Amino acid sequence: MTNARTDTFLITGGCGYFGYRLACSLHKKGAKIILFDTISPKQELPEDIVFVQGDIREYAQVEKAIAGADCVFHLASYGMSGREQLNRHLIEAVNVQGTQHVLQACIEHGVSRLVYTSTFNVVFGGQVIENGDESLPYLPLHLHPDHYSRTKSLAEMAVLKANGTALKEGAGVLRSCALRPAGIYGPGEQRHLPRIVGYIEKGIFRFVYGDPKSLVEFVHVDNLVSAHELAAEALTSKKQHRSSGQAYFISDGKPVNNFEFFRPLVEGLGYPFPKLRLPVSLIYFVAFLTEMIHLLIGPVYNFQPLLTRTEVYKTGVTHYFSMAKAKEELGYEPQEYNLDEVVRWFRSRGHGKKSQSSFFGRLILDFLICAALVAVALSFLPFVGS
Repeated sequence: MTNARTDTFLITGGCGYFGYRLACSLHKKGAKIILFDTISPKQELPEDIVFVQGDIREYAQVEKAIAGADCVFHLASYGMSGREQLNRHLIEAVNVQGTQHVLQACIEHGVSRLVYTSTFNVVFGGQVIENGDESLPYLPLHLHPDHYSRTKSLAEMAVLKANGTALKEGAGVLRSCALRPAGIYGPGEQRHLPRIVGYIEKGIFRFVYGDPKSLVEFVHVDNLVSAHELAAEALTSKKQHRSSGQAYFISDGKPVNNFEFFRPLVEGLGYPFPKLRLPVSLIYFVAFLTEMIHLLIGPVYNFQPLLTRTEVYKTGVTHYFSMAKAKEELGYEPQEYNLDEVVRWFRSRGHGKKSQSSFFGRLILDFLICAALVAVALSFLPFVGS
């Protein structure tokens, strides 16, 4: 980024995996960085990177952090996966109200550029999408199977609608855009990969599901960093504000079967790749039952669901998108990556094939599969007295 040396960037959710990676990249280019997050950074920060601890749900804290920034990367969100997806109140507060706070603070303090990290899910809700582009309409809000996707849609709509809003004290207008990334991977990723490795090591990862020809996409963390930097630069007058008011799908540009993508990780850690393949409909039903159980006992025991309904769709149903718009308007060119560095990262931390697998994990999985099969079979039986 040619303008990074004189800019101050604020990154909401900046202490997360992707936020920290983005901050380090910008810092190397000479930019001033402010990280805003509820949690302290896990890694040691360079002295000139500022960390501001705060909650995006509190406007006064957001306003204080944003004052003086030239550009905001709004990454902070909640409810992406697992049991987090079932906490509706917190998801609404962070994703919708939090985004409104960021927009308001940008307008009040004359911040002219805002890049919002959105998601594929704003247009996807379980339907097949092949090489879709940004002309696709938002999925109707009532069709989203989870609160995260619905609230991310609302937040993205608000961000793009705010594009062109006059800033206070004649400071020009707000230029905003949104990036819609695929699933993020890379060494040290802390949300999805450890959960997958945990299932592998506990003996729970014993089946795959869906059509083996189904295709999804992923994005390496450094490709996503590049896309964000390019999007911020494309909001400047030097680039004719070309990304202003626009949304972009971002991935590695290599559609792949979800389970085949993770095969190198499974086998790289010394485990056999599952041969059993189950239908998506069955796994979706099991996920639905699990969510209902969580609804009932979650307040007492907030267990981690094996999968949620949204995760079943995201991993088992074809949906991939064209990078043409991002390449043409942002100059985005994804680099080639694989899971080798991820395997090395996990192995360096003691992960890999153990001498004994988890009997308890296998027992739980066998029970869940049997219960689901019985439930599906019973659903086809006629009602008594009918």
